Amino acid sequence: MTLEVSEVSGRFGTDRFVGVPWAILADHARWVPPLRAVVKDALDAKRNPFYRNASRALFIAERDGRPVGRIAAIENRSHNRHHHDRVGFFGFFDSIDDPEVAAALLERAESWLRERGLEAARGPVSPSLNHEAGLLVEGFERQPVIMTPWNPPYYGALLAGAGYVKVRDLLGYDVPAEGKLAVPPRLKRMAERAKKRSGVHFRKLDVDNLENEARHALDLYCDAWSDNWGFVPPDWAEFWHTARDLKQVIAREFSFVAEIDGEMVGVMMVARDINRVLPDIPSGRIWPWNIAKILTRLPKVQWGRIVLLGLRNDYRHRGLFPLFAYEAARRAEELGFEGAEASWILEENEALRAPLEAMDLEPYKRWRIYEKPI
Repeated sequence: MTLEVSEVSGRFGTDRFVGVPWAILADHARWVPPLRAVVKDALDAKRNPFYRNASRALFIAERDGRPVGRIAAIENRSHNRHHHDRVGFFGFFDSIDDPEVAAALLERAESWLRERGLEAARGPVSPSLNHEAGLLVEGFERQPVIMTPWNPPYYGALLAGAGYVKVRDLLGYDVPAEGKLAVPPRLKRMAERAKKRSGVHFRKLDVDNLENEARHALDLYCDAWSDNWGFVPPDWAEFWHTARDLKQVIAREFSFVAEIDGEMVGVMMVARDINRVLPDIPSGRIWPWNIAKILTRLPKVQWGRIVLLGLRNDYRHRGLFPLFAYEAARRAEELGFEGAEASWILEENEALRAPLEAMDLEPYKRWRIYEKPI
């Protein structure tokens, strides 16, 4: 059977690209069909602000007219300017368990990146580290939560077979509540001392005034993540685009801001896990009856993902991260929230890992970023 890899574009081509996972992953019990409109938005080169400083190409692999894989090649000019780099990216990668298919897709993406003078291919990122990132290499038995990828175990072997090697791992922690999470007395004492010493005040995130909150959060985000590997500060349009899309899924009572003398010094934003609802929308299409399912069921979901957790650099070494962990656990128990996944956390980020592991939590998921010279 002949394998063909073709570049697709335009509305019809993008629709075909978005639909490929249904042909490859639908039989995997842990795969959650995404909302097609959300994937299209992540690929929309005209309307998504990310592409003001980026370009992408979409490729589909077919055998006898049947889709067997897909990949996006991405030139992130903001990344290369910020890091003085010549790195290209790939994302939205899916393939059947066939090294020939994966190699052909990766070769097409690599060729597209080389044509632009880029020297390495890194991924998967879909379309950047500020969006979905990494290939799942541990935790396959658990259902993915909102805005995190899931893939079958064989994907890692496909990338390794094509010459890709690990460059970084991203971790996910299962943070349960409802009395299941026992905050150690030592951590509680540390939190109480830190709160008294720092004068920190916690308040709910004002979702009804989200644009104003987001402007302050963007400044904090760029400061808190400035030293993180691969971080690229988003501009306001890109950050607000993402924040506005998250507004309907934010767990209001569980998301909070830390202030000292009226200044936002930290923030934790938790999104309700829409993936608890999406299995009942197997087509991924937003028909009126599917919108009704989301609107009625999502507010009842008491599980989420910590999508934003940061502390200004000036306050990072003042013992506030244990206080954040304690505040989150306290609120979760008080509100009857089942818990949340804390992800993605860089494997070398001890400032975030330490307070989680002080509560006897260990990473339960691991995503890997790969790279290859091209």
